[in-house]
Amino acid sequence: MPRIFEDTHIVTPEEIDELGHASNVHYLGWAVTAAVRHSAAQGWTTERYLERGQVWVVREHQITYRRSALVDDRVTIRTWVANMNRATSLRRYEIIREHDGTLLAEASTNYAYIDLASGMPRRIPPELSGSFEIVPDAAKESA
Repeated sequence: MPRIFEDTHIVTPEEIDELGHASNVHYLGWAVTAAVRHSAAQGWTTERYLERGQVWVVREHQITYRRSALVDDRVTIRTWVANMNRATSLRRYEIIREHDGTLLAEASTNYAYIDLASGMPRRIPPELSGSFEIVPDAAKESA
């Protein structure tokens, strides 16, 4: 199981805003896509969650933009689970331009694990929590 999952994306012309760089909203989309792919790589596909009737929902996103992504930039989205509690989890992200290694953005998402029928929080089952290695911030820095 990868401690830190990496996904890639090439910035498209459609993602460029009137200022000539990737619109801020797309960074969030890249991050969420990487999170979904990380989960699927660990065996937790969208279909599996739906079959269980339990899913992750976003409670909060936080993004710090460092530099701009430009059209045709190839970016790497790195993501990892920073903690997992009773019914919540914190996931972190870094978005890096590949050709020069520039950190473009750092982000985090606070997720809640809920029952689809009731909308109420559910305890994260051990088989789910055991599928992800927790990478605390201090451990990530030394990785």
